[in-house]
Amino acid sequence: NTASATPTREMIDITLTPYDIVRLKNRLGLTSYGFLLKHTQRFDMDAHGMPGVKLNPKAGTSECQFLNEEGCTVYEDRPTVCRYYALGSASMRKSGAADEEEFYFVIKESHCRGHDEPVVQTVGEYRRDQGVDRYDDFDREWRQLVLKKRSCGPTIGRPSVRSLDLFYLCSYDVDGLRQFIKSHGFSDVFAIQPGLMDTLLEDDTELMKFGFRMLKQVLFGEQTIALKGDAPAKRIARRKAQREDWARGQPAS
Repeated sequence: NTASATPTREMIDITLTPYDIVRLKNRLGLTSYGFLLKHTQRFDMDAHGMPGVKLNPKAGTSECQFLNEEGCTVYEDRPTVCRYYALGSASMRKSGAADEEEFYFVIKESHCRGHDEPVVQTVGEYRRDQGVDRYDDFDREWRQLVLKKRSCGPTIGRPSVRSLDLFYLCSYDVDGLRQFIKSHGFSDVFAIQPGLMDTLLEDDTELMKFGFRMLKQVLFGEQTIALKGDAPAKRIARRKAQREDWARGQPAS
């Protein structure tokens, strides 16, 4: 396989992973919501509307917004797809198999000068050289969720709008997720140890991985996070209080 390619001004199509967003938003000094609003666009990853996120091109062009005359301005924190290029990857799960299989292929395009370099690497060497193995480690659980959703097809039915919104929150808006786990709506339902909560409030990557656990629970019924025994009663009481506040013309608590 070949060495990495140099930046080009060809049309981009960069789908972002959860860890991509954590790295980029921290580099730019933005909240995840601010980064998503300013730098990305949402798209449907499947017919059920599972949300994905792509990087916006530079205004009025098809070029990467982070590319200038000197090259990539976010190179140390560039997205996964940029680290892989000109190596492609894909995952698939055979019918009846418990785990997915990963495979790789070389992408040859005329503008890619990396193919001219006198360097031969294995896939493993290339991935380590580009730092993509670390990115894949952080995103592997999320990719498995996406693959499981696609492979299940109609057997799990169409996710609700609320489930799709939670998928977006847990996958891409880590700072929004942090606000959610600080809310009564979360604390009334889930039993989280104080030490873990402190970690989630401080560490983006740990919170990101916790979000994947929440998605397993919501989308597939996998009990990865303990529920409080009085959660249903608390939910009912809170909704009743909100209705009463609304009836009195007061802000909902």
